[in-house]
Amino acid sequence: MAANMSPKKMEMPVQDPMVRNANFKEVALGYTVEMAQEEASRCLNCKTMPCVSGCPVNVKIPDFISEIKNGDFEKAYEIIKETSSLPAVCGRVCPQESQCESKCVRGIKTESVGIGRLERFVADYHMEHSQEEVVVPECNGHKVAIIGAGPAGLTCAGDLAKKGYKVTIFEALHLAGGVLVYGIPEFRLPKAIVQKEIDTLKAMGVEVMTNMVIGKVISIDELFEQGYESIFVGSGAGLPNFMNIPGENLKGVYSANEFLTRVNLMKAYREGSDTPIKNCKSVAIVGGGNVAMDAARCAKRLGAENVYIVYRRSEEEMPARREEVEHAKEEGIIFKNLNNPVQIVGQDGWVKGMECVEMELGDPDESGRRRPVVKEGSNFILDVDCVIMAIGTSPNPLIRSTTEGLDTNRRGCIVTEEETGLTTREGVYAGGDAVTGAATVILAMGAGKKAAAAMDEYIKTKSEAATTK
Repeated sequence: MAANMSPKKMEMPVQDPMVRNANFKEVALGYTVEMAQEEASRCLNCKTMPCVSGCPVNVKIPDFISEIKNGDFEKAYEIIKETSSLPAVCGRVCPQESQCESKCVRGIKTESVGIGRLERFVADYHMEHSQEEVVVPECNGHKVAIIGAGPAGLTCAGDLAKKGYKVTIFEALHLAGGVLVYGIPEFRLPKAIVQKEIDTLKAMGVEVMTNMVIGKVISIDELFEQGYESIFVGSGAGLPNFMNIPGENLKGVYSANEFLTRVNLMKAYREGSDTPIKNCKSVAIVGGGNVAMDAARCAKRLGAENVYIVYRRSEEEMPARREEVEHAKEEGIIFKNLNNPVQIVGQDGWVKGMECVEMELGDPDESGRRRPVVKEGSNFILDVDCVIMAIGTSPNPLIRSTTEGLDTNRRGCIVTEEETGLTTREGVYAGGDAVTGAATVILAMGAGKKAAAAMDEYIKTKSEAATTK
Protein backbone atom coordinates (compact mmCIF):
# COMPACT_ATOMS: atom_id res chain seq x y z
CA MET A 1 0.00 0.00 0.00
CA ALA A 2 1.05 3.61 -0.55
CA ALA A 3 3.21 5.29 2.09
CA ASN A 4 1.35 7.40 4.62
CA MET A 5 3.30 10.61 5.24
CA SER A 6 0.94 11.96 7.90
CA PRO A 7 2.95 13.74 10.63
CA LYS A 8 0.72 12.28 13.34
CA LYS A 9 0.01 8.75 14.58
CA MET A 10 -3.36 7.20 13.96
CA GLU A 11 -5.40 8.11 17.05
CA MET A 12 -6.18 5.24 19.42
CA PRO A 13 -9.93 4.92 20.10
CA VAL A 14 -10.62 5.23 23.84
CA GLN A 15 -13.55 5.23 26.24
CA ASP A 16 -14.96 8.65 27.09
CA PRO A 17 -13.03 9.93 30.16
CA MET A 18 -16.15 10.68 32.21
CA VAL A 19 -17.52 7.20 31.49
CA ARG A 20 -14.32 5.22 31.99
CA ASN A 21 -13.43 6.87 35.33
CA ALA A 22 -16.35 4.96 36.85
CA ASN A 23 -15.56 1.50 35.42
CA PHE A 24 -12.62 -0.92 35.21
CA LYS A 25 -13.01 -1.78 31.53
CA GLU A 26 -10.02 -1.23 29.27
CA VAL A 27 -9.49 2.46 28.43
CA ALA A 28 -7.83 2.03 25.03
CA LEU A 29 -10.07 0.13 22.63
CA GLY A 30 -7.48 -0.89 20.02
CA TYR A 31 -7.04 -0.31 16.29
CA THR A 32 -9.32 -1.74 13.64
CA VAL A 33 -7.70 -3.55 10.68
CA GLU A 34 -8.00 -0.39 8.59
CA MET A 35 -6.43 1.78 11.29
CA ALA A 36 -3.55 -0.67 11.81
CA GLN A 37 -2.72 -0.81 8.12
CA GLU A 38 -2.94 2.97 7.81
CA GLU A 39 -0.52 3.42 10.73
CA ALA A 40 1.78 0.66 9.45
CA SER A 41 2.09 2.49 6.15
CA ARG A 42 3.81 5.36 8.02
CA CYS A 43 6.83 3.08 8.60
CA LEU A 44 9.72 3.89 6.23
CA ASN A 45 11.19 0.36 6.61
CA CYS A 46 14.64 1.82 7.31
CA LYS A 47 17.53 -0.45 6.36
CA THR A 48 19.41 0.38 9.59
CA MET A 49 16.30 -0.41 11.74
CA PRO A 50 17.15 2.00 14.60
CA CYS A 51 13.89 1.13 16.38
CA VAL A 52 15.10 -2.43 17.02
CA SER A 53 18.05 -1.14 19.04
CA GLY A 54 15.58 0.60 21.36
CA CYS A 55 13.73 -2.64 22.17
CA PRO A 56 15.11 -4.59 25.17
CA VAL A 57 14.11 -7.89 23.51
CA ASN A 58 15.04 -6.80 19.96
CA VAL A 59 11.72 -7.37 18.23
CA LYS A 60 12.15 -7.17 14.43
CA ILE A 61 9.91 -4.13 14.25
CA PRO A 62 10.09 -3.14 10.54
CA ASP A 63 9.56 -6.79 9.55
CA PHE A 64 6.35 -7.26 11.55
CA ILE A 65 5.05 -3.86 10.46
CA SER A 66 5.66 -4.82 6.81
CA GLU A 67 3.46 -7.87 7.30
CA ILE A 68 0.69 -5.66 8.70
CA LYS A 69 0.89 -3.60 5.50
CA ASN A 70 0.61 -6.85 3.51
CA GLY A 71 -2.41 -7.95 5.54
CA ASP A 72 -0.65 -11.06 6.90
CA PHE A 73 -1.30 -10.47 10.59
CA GLU A 74 -0.44 -14.03 11.63
CA LYS A 75 2.98 -13.71 10.00
CA ALA A 76 3.43 -10.42 11.86
CA TYR A 77 2.63 -12.24 15.10
CA GLU A 78 5.13 -15.01 14.37
CA ILE A 79 7.86 -12.40 13.86
CA ILE A 80 7.11 -10.71 17.19
CA LYS A 81 6.98 -14.06 19.02
CA GLU A 82 10.47 -14.95 17.81
CA THR A 83 11.86 -12.64 20.49
CA SER A 84 8.95 -11.47 22.69
CA SER A 85 7.03 -13.82 24.98
CA LEU A 86 4.21 -11.41 25.88
CA PRO A 87 3.28 -9.23 22.88
CA ALA A 88 -0.27 -8.45 24.04
CA VAL A 89 1.16 -7.26 27.35
CA CYS A 90 4.04 -5.26 25.87
CA GLY A 91 1.78 -3.58 23.34
CA ARG A 92 -0.20 -2.17 26.26
CA VAL A 93 2.23 -1.33 29.04
CA CYS A 94 5.71 -0.84 27.53
CA PRO A 95 7.08 2.72 27.59
CA GLN A 96 7.56 2.69 23.81
CA GLU A 97 7.99 6.46 23.73
CA SER A 98 11.34 6.13 25.56
CA GLN A 99 12.41 2.89 23.85
CA CYS A 100 11.66 1.74 20.29
CA GLU A 101 9.62 4.79 19.28
CA SER A 102 12.30 7.16 20.55
CA LYS A 103 14.63 5.76 17.86
CA CYS A 104 12.07 5.98 15.02
CA VAL A 105 13.28 8.13 12.10
CA ARG A 106 9.74 9.50 11.61
CA GLY A 107 9.97 10.88 15.13
CA ILE A 108 12.80 13.28 14.27
CA LYS A 109 10.49 15.85 12.67
CA THR A 110 7.02 14.39 13.24
CA GLU A 111 5.41 11.78 15.51
CA SER A 112 7.04 8.36 15.52
CA VAL A 113 5.26 5.30 14.15
CA GLY A 114 2.84 3.84 16.74
CA ILE A 115 4.89 0.68 17.25
CA GLY A 116 3.27 -0.25 20.55
CA ARG A 117 -0.24 0.19 19.19
CA LEU A 118 0.62 -1.99 16.19
CA GLU A 119 2.11 -4.70 18.42
CA ARG A 120 -1.06 -4.72 20.49
CA PHE A 121 -3.19 -4.97 17.34
CA VAL A 122 -1.23 -7.97 16.06
CA ALA A 123 -1.36 -9.78 19.41
CA ASP A 124 -5.08 -9.15 19.86
CA TYR A 125 -5.82 -10.25 16.28
CA HIS A 126 -3.93 -13.49 16.89
CA MET A 127 -5.76 -14.18 20.16
CA GLU A 128 -9.12 -13.60 18.49
CA HIS A 129 -8.56 -15.52 15.26
CA SER A 130 -5.87 -18.18 15.73
CA GLN A 131 -6.94 -21.82 16.04
CA GLU A 132 -3.36 -23.07 16.15
CA GLU A 133 -2.59 -25.59 18.90
CA VAL A 134 0.43 -25.09 21.13
CA VAL A 135 3.39 -27.27 20.16
CA VAL A 136 4.91 -29.16 23.10
CA PRO A 137 8.69 -29.30 22.64
CA GLU A 138 10.49 -32.63 23.03
CA CYS A 139 11.84 -33.02 26.58
CA ASN A 140 15.64 -32.78 26.85
CA GLY A 141 15.78 -34.55 30.24
CA HIS A 142 16.81 -31.54 32.32
CA LYS A 143 14.73 -29.58 34.83
CA VAL A 144 14.94 -25.97 36.00
CA ALA A 145 13.15 -23.85 38.59
CA ILE A 146 11.82 -20.33 38.17
CA ILE A 147 11.10 -18.24 41.27
CA GLY A 148 8.38 -15.69 40.56
CA ALA A 149 5.66 -15.72 37.90
CA GLY A 150 6.05 -12.10 36.82
CA PRO A 151 7.28 -10.89 33.41
CA ALA A 152 10.93 -11.91 34.03
CA GLY A 153 9.99 -15.38 35.28
CA LEU A 154 7.37 -16.04 32.61
CA THR A 155 9.78 -15.02 29.84
CA CYS A 156 12.61 -17.17 31.22
CA ALA A 157 10.21 -20.10 31.64
CA GLY A 158 8.89 -19.77 28.08
CA ASP A 159 12.33 -19.63 26.48
CA LEU A 160 13.58 -22.65 28.45
CA ALA A 161 10.38 -24.64 27.77
CA LYS A 162 10.89 -24.08 24.03
CA LYS A 163 14.34 -25.68 24.39
CA GLY A 164 12.82 -28.81 25.96
CA TYR A 165 13.45 -28.18 29.66
CA LYS A 166 11.05 -29.38 32.35
CA VAL A 167 10.20 -26.02 33.89
CA THR A 168 8.54 -25.40 37.26
CA ILE A 169 7.53 -21.89 38.33
CA PHE A 170 7.24 -21.22 42.07
CA GLU A 171 4.92 -18.25 42.76
CA ALA A 172 4.37 -16.74 46.23
CA LEU A 173 0.84 -15.47 45.54
CA HIS A 174 -2.24 -17.55 44.74
CA LEU A 175 -2.26 -16.45 41.09
CA ALA A 176 0.52 -16.31 38.50
CA GLY A 177 1.37 -13.09 36.70
CA GLY A 178 3.28 -11.01 39.23
CA VAL A 179 2.97 -7.26 38.74
CA LEU A 180 0.89 -7.94 35.61
CA VAL A 181 -1.98 -9.14 37.83
CA TYR A 182 -1.48 -7.42 41.18
CA GLY A 183 0.02 -4.10 40.09
CA ILE A 184 -1.27 -2.98 36.69
CA PRO A 185 -5.02 -2.21 36.75
CA GLU A 186 -7.60 -4.02 34.64
CA PHE A 187 -8.34 -0.85 32.67
CA ARG A 188 -4.76 -0.79 31.39
CA LEU A 189 -4.13 -4.54 31.11
CA PRO A 190 -7.10 -6.94 31.15
CA LYS A 191 -6.25 -9.95 33.30
CA ALA A 192 -7.78 -12.35 30.75
CA ILE A 193 -4.89 -11.44 28.42
CA VAL A 194 -2.31 -12.26 31.08
CA GLN A 195 -4.08 -15.53 31.88
CA LYS A 196 -4.09 -16.53 28.22
CA GLU A 197 -0.31 -16.07 28.04
CA ILE A 198 0.10 -18.18 31.21
CA ASP A 199 -2.23 -20.87 29.81
CA THR A 200 -0.03 -21.04 26.70
CA LEU A 201 3.02 -21.70 28.88
CA LYS A 202 1.14 -24.43 30.77
CA ALA A 203 0.13 -26.03 27.47
CA MET A 204 3.86 -26.17 26.59
CA GLY A 205 4.41 -28.22 29.76
CA VAL A 206 5.41 -25.51 32.24
CA GLU A 207 4.20 -26.34 35.76
CA VAL A 208 3.05 -23.39 37.91
CA MET A 209 3.02 -23.91 41.68
CA THR A 210 1.31 -21.07 43.58
CA ASN A 211 1.41 -20.15 47.30
CA MET A 212 5.09 -21.12 47.29
CA VAL A 213 7.04 -18.52 49.28
CA ILE A 214 10.71 -19.25 48.64
CA GLY A 215 12.59 -18.95 51.91
CA LYS A 216 9.53 -20.03 53.90
CA VAL A 217 7.84 -22.99 52.21
CA ILE A 218 11.00 -24.17 50.47
CA SER A 219 14.53 -22.81 50.04
CA ILE A 220 16.83 -22.49 47.04
CA ASP A 221 19.10 -25.10 48.62
CA GLU A 222 16.18 -27.53 48.84
CA LEU A 223 15.28 -26.91 45.19
CA PHE A 224 18.79 -28.01 44.18
CA GLU A 225 18.41 -31.07 46.43
CA GLN A 226 15.21 -31.92 44.52
CA GLY A 227 17.18 -32.15 41.28
CA TYR A 228 16.71 -28.73 39.72
CA GLU A 229 19.91 -28.07 37.80
CA SER A 230 19.62 -24.30 37.59
CA ILE A 231 17.38 -21.68 39.19
CA PHE A 232 16.20 -18.28 38.01
CA VAL A 233 15.15 -15.70 40.61
CA GLY A 234 12.57 -13.26 39.26
CA SER A 235 10.90 -12.38 42.55
CA GLY A 236 10.39 -8.71 41.78
CA ALA A 237 10.53 -5.73 44.13
CA GLY A 238 7.47 -6.01 46.32
CA LEU A 239 8.68 -4.34 49.53
CA PRO A 240 7.07 -0.87 49.69
CA ASN A 241 8.99 2.26 50.67
CA PHE A 242 7.57 4.85 53.07
CA MET A 243 8.54 8.44 53.92
CA ASN A 244 8.87 7.81 57.69
CA ILE A 245 6.81 10.89 58.52
CA PRO A 246 4.42 11.18 61.49
CA GLY A 247 1.01 9.57 60.93
CA GLU A 248 2.02 6.86 58.44
CA ASN A 249 0.67 4.21 60.83
CA LEU A 250 -2.87 5.66 60.81
CA LYS A 251 -5.75 3.64 59.42
CA GLY A 252 -6.44 4.78 55.87
CA VAL A 253 -2.75 4.93 54.90
CA TYR A 254 -1.78 2.34 52.28
CA SER A 255 1.31 1.50 50.33
CA ALA A 256 0.50 1.58 46.62
CA ASN A 257 1.44 -2.12 46.55
CA GLU A 258 -1.23 -3.05 49.10
CA PHE A 259 -3.84 -0.76 47.57
CA LEU A 260 -3.32 -2.01 44.02
CA THR A 261 -3.10 -5.65 45.11
CA ARG A 262 -6.44 -5.35 46.88
CA VAL A 263 -8.01 -3.71 43.84
CA ASN A 264 -6.44 -5.76 41.04
CA LEU A 265 -5.83 -9.19 42.51
CA MET A 266 -8.49 -9.30 45.25
CA LYS A 267 -11.12 -7.34 43.26
CA ALA A 268 -11.86 -4.96 46.16
CA TYR A 269 -14.18 -2.94 43.90
CA ARG A 270 -16.72 -5.76 43.79
CA GLU A 271 -19.61 -6.04 46.24
CA GLY A 272 -18.83 -8.43 49.09
CA SER A 273 -15.07 -8.47 48.49
CA ASP A 274 -13.06 -10.38 51.11
CA THR A 275 -10.48 -7.58 51.18
CA PRO A 276 -12.48 -4.36 50.91
CA ILE A 277 -11.06 -0.85 50.82
CA LYS A 278 -12.71 1.80 52.97
CA ASN A 279 -14.89 4.13 50.91
CA CYS A 280 -13.11 7.47 50.90
CA LYS A 281 -14.21 10.90 49.69
CA SER A 282 -10.77 12.44 49.21
CA VAL A 283 -7.59 10.51 48.44
CA ALA A 284 -3.99 11.71 48.18
CA ILE A 285 -1.43 9.68 46.26
CA VAL A 286 2.18 10.61 47.06
CA GLY A 287 4.51 10.07 44.08
CA GLY A 288 4.76 10.81 40.37
CA GLY A 289 5.43 7.49 38.63
CA ASN A 290 3.23 5.06 36.73
CA VAL A 291 2.27 3.33 39.98
CA ALA A 292 1.03 6.64 41.38
CA MET A 293 -1.08 7.18 38.25
CA ASP A 294 -2.51 3.65 38.52
CA ALA A 295 -3.40 4.14 42.19
CA ALA A 296 -5.02 7.53 41.55
CA ARG A 297 -7.12 6.26 38.66
CA CYS A 298 -8.21 3.23 40.70
CA ALA A 299 -9.21 5.47 43.62
CA LYS A 300 -11.35 7.54 41.25
CA ARG A 301 -13.05 4.41 39.95
CA LEU A 302 -13.75 3.32 43.52
CA GLY A 303 -15.88 6.43 43.95
CA ALA A 304 -13.59 9.04 45.53
CA GLU A 305 -14.84 12.55 44.79
CA ASN A 306 -11.41 14.18 44.95
CA VAL A 307 -8.19 12.39 44.04
CA TYR A 308 -4.88 14.26 44.31
CA ILE A 309 -1.44 13.41 42.96
CA VAL A 310 1.03 15.04 45.37
CA TYR A 311 4.51 15.21 43.84
CA ARG A 312 7.48 17.20 45.04
CA ARG A 313 8.80 18.10 41.61
CA SER A 314 7.16 19.69 38.55
CA GLU A 315 5.21 17.76 35.91
CA GLU A 316 8.21 17.84 33.56
CA GLU A 317 10.20 15.76 36.08
CA MET A 318 7.47 13.17 36.57
CA PRO A 319 8.75 9.67 35.73
CA ALA A 320 5.26 8.48 34.69
CA ARG A 321 4.51 7.94 31.00
CA ARG A 322 3.02 11.01 29.33
CA GLU A 323 0.03 8.97 28.18
CA GLU A 324 -0.76 7.91 31.75
CA VAL A 325 -0.50 11.50 33.00
CA GLU A 326 -2.83 12.74 30.24
CA HIS A 327 -5.35 9.94 30.87
CA ALA A 328 -5.34 10.74 34.59
CA LYS A 329 -5.97 14.44 33.92
CA GLU A 330 -8.81 13.62 31.53
CA GLU A 331 -10.41 11.46 34.22
CA GLY A 332 -10.46 14.29 36.74
CA ILE A 333 -7.35 13.55 38.82
CA ILE A 334 -6.05 16.75 40.48
CA PHE A 335 -2.30 17.32 40.20
CA LYS A 336 -0.60 19.12 43.08
CA ASN A 337 2.96 19.33 41.80
CA LEU A 338 5.75 21.04 43.76
CA ASN A 339 4.16 19.90 47.02
CA ASN A 340 5.42 17.39 49.58
CA PRO A 341 3.88 15.83 52.71
CA VAL A 342 5.45 16.46 56.12
CA GLN A 343 2.91 14.60 58.26
CA ILE A 344 -0.41 12.79 58.09
CA VAL A 345 -3.03 14.16 60.46
CA GLY A 346 -5.34 11.76 62.28
CA GLN A 347 -8.50 11.62 64.36
CA ASP A 348 -9.61 8.55 66.35
CA GLY A 349 -6.90 6.53 64.61
CA TRP A 350 -8.04 7.39 61.07
CA VAL A 351 -6.62 9.77 58.44
CA LYS A 352 -8.22 13.22 58.60
CA GLY A 353 -5.81 15.26 56.51
CA MET A 354 -2.24 15.59 55.25
CA GLU A 355 0.06 18.50 56.08
CA CYS A 356 2.13 19.53 53.06
CA VAL A 357 4.70 22.15 52.18
CA GLU A 358 5.20 23.87 48.85
CA MET A 359 8.45 23.20 47.00
CA GLU A 360 10.56 25.00 44.43
CA LEU A 361 13.23 23.57 42.16
CA GLY A 362 16.86 24.26 42.98
CA ASP A 363 20.10 22.98 41.43
CA PRO A 364 20.22 19.56 39.70
CA ASP A 365 20.95 16.52 41.88
CA GLU A 366 22.95 13.37 41.01
CA SER A 367 20.09 12.15 38.77
CA GLY A 368 20.26 15.32 36.68
CA ARG A 369 16.85 16.52 37.86
CA ARG A 370 16.54 19.81 39.73
CA ARG A 371 16.47 19.23 43.48
CA PRO A 372 13.21 20.24 45.21
CA VAL A 373 13.67 22.78 48.03
CA VAL A 374 11.08 23.62 50.72
CA LYS A 375 9.45 27.06 50.63
CA GLU A 376 9.62 28.23 54.23
CA GLY A 377 6.27 29.00 55.85
CA SER A 378 4.25 27.38 53.05
CA ASN A 379 2.64 24.64 55.19
CA PHE A 380 -1.00 23.81 54.51
CA ILE A 381 -3.46 20.99 55.26
CA LEU A 382 -4.86 18.95 52.39
CA ASP A 383 -8.32 17.68 53.35
CA VAL A 384 -8.15 13.91 52.68
CA ASP A 385 -9.33 10.74 54.42
CA CYS A 386 -6.97 8.31 52.66
CA VAL A 387 -3.27 8.48 51.75
CA ILE A 388 -1.49 6.11 49.34
CA MET A 389 2.30 6.06 49.31
CA ALA A 390 3.65 5.41 45.80
CA ILE A 391 7.30 6.33 46.28
CA GLY A 392 8.96 3.13 45.10
CA THR A 393 9.66 -0.43 46.20
CA SER A 394 12.63 -2.64 47.09
CA PRO A 395 13.25 -6.38 46.69
CA ASN A 396 11.91 -8.50 49.53
CA PRO A 397 14.86 -9.57 51.76
CA LEU A 398 13.47 -13.09 52.34
CA ILE A 399 15.32 -14.87 49.52
CA ARG A 400 18.69 -13.24 50.19
CA SER A 401 18.40 -13.85 53.93
CA THR A 402 17.71 -17.58 53.47
CA THR A 403 20.25 -18.32 50.72
CA GLU A 404 23.97 -18.63 51.34
CA GLY A 405 26.35 -17.20 48.76
CA LEU A 406 23.80 -14.84 47.17
CA ASP A 407 25.28 -11.34 47.24
CA THR A 408 23.12 -8.21 47.21
CA ASN A 409 23.97 -4.52 46.98
CA ARG A 410 23.16 -1.77 49.50
CA ARG A 411 19.63 -1.45 48.07
CA GLY A 412 18.95 -5.14 48.63
CA CYS A 413 19.08 -5.96 44.91
CA ILE A 414 20.68 -9.25 43.84
CA VAL A 415 24.12 -8.79 42.27
CA THR A 416 24.47 -10.39 38.82
CA GLU A 417 26.73 -10.48 35.78
CA GLU A 418 25.27 -8.01 33.31
CA GLU A 419 25.61 -10.24 30.24
CA THR A 420 24.21 -13.46 31.71
CA GLY A 421 22.22 -12.70 34.86
CA LEU A 422 24.47 -15.10 36.82
CA THR A 423 24.49 -14.39 40.56
CA THR A 424 27.35 -15.04 43.00
CA ARG A 425 25.87 -18.50 43.62
CA GLU A 426 26.69 -21.18 41.04
CA GLY A 427 23.70 -22.24 38.97
CA VAL A 428 21.53 -19.38 40.26
CA TYR A 429 20.54 -16.62 37.85
CA ALA A 430 18.37 -13.56 38.47
CA GLY A 431 16.72 -10.72 36.60
CA GLY A 432 13.99 -8.11 36.60
CA ASP A 433 13.12 -5.91 39.57
CA ALA A 434 14.90 -8.28 42.01
CA VAL A 435 18.13 -7.10 40.34
CA THR A 436 17.37 -3.57 39.12
CA GLY A 437 14.80 -2.41 41.64
CA ALA A 438 11.40 -1.33 40.30
CA ALA A 439 11.65 -0.92 36.50
CA THR A 440 9.61 -1.75 33.39
CA VAL A 441 7.93 -4.95 32.23
CA ILE A 442 9.95 -5.12 29.02
CA LEU A 443 13.30 -4.70 30.82
CA ALA A 444 12.32 -7.59 33.12
CA MET A 445 11.43 -9.66 30.07
CA GLY A 446 14.79 -8.86 28.49
CA ALA A 447 16.54 -10.04 31.67
CA GLY A 448 14.52 -13.28 31.69
CA LYS A 449 15.42 -13.95 28.06
CA LYS A 450 19.12 -13.29 28.66
CA ALA A 451 19.17 -15.56 31.73
CA ALA A 452 17.38 -18.38 29.88
CA ALA A 453 20.11 -18.45 27.23
CA ALA A 454 22.82 -18.44 29.91
CA MET A 455 21.11 -21.21 31.94
CA ASP A 456 20.84 -23.36 28.83
CA GLU A 457 24.55 -22.91 28.13
CA TYR A 458 25.43 -23.62 31.77
CA ILE A 459 23.48 -26.90 31.89
CA LYS A 460 24.81 -28.06 28.50
CA THR A 461 28.41 -27.33 29.55
CA LYS A 462 27.95 -29.12 32.88
CA SER A 463 26.35 -32.13 31.19
CA GLU A 464 29.13 -32.39 28.60
CA ALA A 465 31.76 -32.21 31.34
CA ALA A 466 30.01 -34.99 33.27
CA THR A 467 29.83 -37.16 30.13
CA THR A 468 33.53 -36.86 29.36
CA LYS A 469 34.63 -37.85 32.88
